[in-house]
Amino acid sequence: MTSPWRDRALPTAARVEDLLSRMTLEEKAAQLYGVWVGAATDGAGVAPHQHDMTVEHSGEEWDELITRGLGQLTRPFGTAPVDPATGARSLASAQRRIAAAGRFGIPAMAHEECLAGFTAWGATAYPVPLAWGASFDPALVEEMARRIGHDLRSVGVHQGLAPVLDVVRDLRWGRVEETIGEDPYLVGTVGAAYVRGLESAGIVATLKHFAGYASSAGARNLAPVRAGVREFADVTLPPFEHALREGGARSVMAAYTETDGVPASADPGLLTGLLREEWGFDGTVVADYFAVGFLKTLHRVAGTDAEAAHAALAAGIDVELPTVKCYGEPLLEAVRAGEVPEELIDRAVRRVLTQKCDLGLLDEDWTPEPTGPIDLDSAGNRALARRLAEESVVLLANPDGLLPLSPDTRIAVVGPRAADPLAMLGCYSFPSHVGVQHPGVPMGIEIPTLLEALRGELPDAKVTYTEGCDTSGPDRSGFEEAVARAAEADVCVAVLGDRAGLFGRGTSGEGCDALDLQLPGVQGELLDALVATGVPVVLVLLTGRPYALGRWDGRLGAVVQAFFPGEEGGPAVAGVLSGRVNPSGRLPVSVPRAPGGQPWTYLQPPLGLAGEVSNLDPTPLYPFGHGRSYTTFDWEDIGGGTPEFGTDGSYDLSVTVRNTGDRAGAEIVQLYLHDPVARVTRPDVRLVGYQRVSLEPGEAARVSFRFPAALSSFTDRTGRRVVEPGALQLRLAASSTDVRHTAELTLTGPERVLGPDRPLRCETEVRPLG
Repeated sequence: MTSPWRDRALPTAARVEDLLSRMTLEEKAAQLYGVWVGAATDGAGVAPHQHDMTVEHSGEEWDELITRGLGQLTRPFGTAPVDPATGARSLASAQRRIAAAGRFGIPAMAHEECLAGFTAWGATAYPVPLAWGASFDPALVEEMARRIGHDLRSVGVHQGLAPVLDVVRDLRWGRVEETIGEDPYLVGTVGAAYVRGLESAGIVATLKHFAGYASSAGARNLAPVRAGVREFADVTLPPFEHALREGGARSVMAAYTETDGVPASADPGLLTGLLREEWGFDGTVVADYFAVGFLKTLHRVAGTDAEAAHAALAAGIDVELPTVKCYGEPLLEAVRAGEVPEELIDRAVRRVLTQKCDLGLLDEDWTPEPTGPIDLDSAGNRALARRLAEESVVLLANPDGLLPLSPDTRIAVVGPRAADPLAMLGCYSFPSHVGVQHPGVPMGIEIPTLLEALRGELPDAKVTYTEGCDTSGPDRSGFEEAVARAAEADVCVAVLGDRAGLFGRGTSGEGCDALDLQLPGVQGELLDALVATGVPVVLVLLTGRPYALGRWDGRLGAVVQAFFPGEEGGPAVAGVLSGRVNPSGRLPVSVPRAPGGQPWTYLQPPLGLAGEVSNLDPTPLYPFGHGRSYTTFDWEDIGGGTPEFGTDGSYDLSVTVRNTGDRAGAEIVQLYLHDPVARVTRPDVRLVGYQRVSLEPGEAARVSFRFPAALSSFTDRTGRRVVEPGALQLRLAASSTDVRHTAELTLTGPERVLGPDRPLRCETEVRPLG
């Protein structure tokens, strides 16, 4: 007879309660942690990962451990290079072994990183999230995430640790490349699209880092967060609301950081009160790696591993990752001693088992065997990676029309990022994250360099190359040759930027925070030397963050920005240089003018703007939303509804966009809100809507926005989210500063207090015109 918990005909809750009632304390606790493993290269199974921060398990300990069951398998593919098909067989073998060892035959959930593609050997390396933001194309990001999800599913993975929904607050922070940008509306809408794509493929999307991680003091990784209550509510939290309500994410990862003295991993107000009770989230909350133990070792709010486990479990962390430490014997001993209520374990286990049930892992006919062919870097993946890379390239400046380059010109390509395939990849791509530790292993995917791609784009051009300098080192010995090559050319393409890495081993990435925003190493001096030749210089930046460019303002022939554009980034950027691709990316982060002391984002109240009370001007060189094209667009026939509407109403605004140039292109129509007077200070402008519009030469389209009054809401002094009656301005713009039309509006009626079910987006419509 089938046990009730195996019966698919029963409601999930009934199945879970039946199973929970049969489990011992040890079996329940085993569902609340992972073990970090690596897939065997012969397909035999997985073995515990030997890592300096994990608890190491011998084969005998592993055999004993899995008799209780196991909650998670941590990164079987993302730990070491393994052929995907072999890794899938290893994972299936391990799952059979785990199921056979326990009384209930429950497999583990397997999770992987998938920030810019599945972080596995041989998997497509897509552009990083900052490039997603630059595309202003949520639909394309959703398609990418769906492909990533299908690849994860094809090898037996259940959960993806993405997307990152942190809003950039300081451009020096090393993980800027992992974020979608500096505006919460852009981060929320693009992030929700990624979640929809991943979840549509059956993968549990995990939102991170909840919450405040990007607001760390001094831009130092894992530093204290000193954000105020309203900044937290109005900037930090909205992207998570988007991704939960509009994306359907089933998991959240608690942040490492502490805000006002309370670590997120031990904050019941955040992880239970806000997330679950107010927002209604019913999925799982997982710990960032080692974060439960950090409550003792780093935050010092717990004196023992058991106290750390109690604090995290009580706050609402259901699963300890990446491996068992505090949620193992320390927690069990504390429960047996009456120091931790067993009800806390039951609460977390219910959530874990509910998710496993929803994934089919409790079904009697569950099988771990992969179905269908395994190809993690298919032609379809690469085509999509190319398209997203092309849409994300931002043409910052082209004052005299130097770009596109002439097809038969003499080009000197100079710079440390021109001939290195890793110049295209962010910190969480497999080659940069894991592959660098295995120098004898092939990269696993083809990554054309910009130099190779440019030669392919312009076969009749005479292209020379020299490195000039290292990415971050002090050696200037290559300057002389670089200047000589530039002097012989008609145009110099300087390819500068970042090298992604971990914890100081790169110039961008986790733990690679910057002292200031000048180009790394001596790259700025190299650029000075190239400009001094008098030969027109096209600056191409392959970076994980923006860098200060005011030093060269007006001195460069053109400036092209690409944020780690992935394995197809070389051809994408080369296509922009050759003119095959009409650039359409827009800045998701501002580009500063000066490198020091002004790590500025555009969400500034009046005192954050330039003024007479300080000699420092924080105004960026290139503002949020900025980007150029090789064609021109006219904005015509702008119209709106009645300028007065209620605090519970909405306002319609529309514009006709016409391509007046001689080639196809895309315009990004942006809608900003300005609130002239409010009871608390507000950003001077903030994005509340946008629409990407692709048009052939001479073609036009009508772009309409429906702005709900709820999008003008903010958190007042009492902590309520309110819509105030009074004056507002809506600004149709091509960037946060390039305003094409201003609509003066008045909100009428009573003040409204909004709850978590408030409208989150400005609906848009594009209607082609004949």
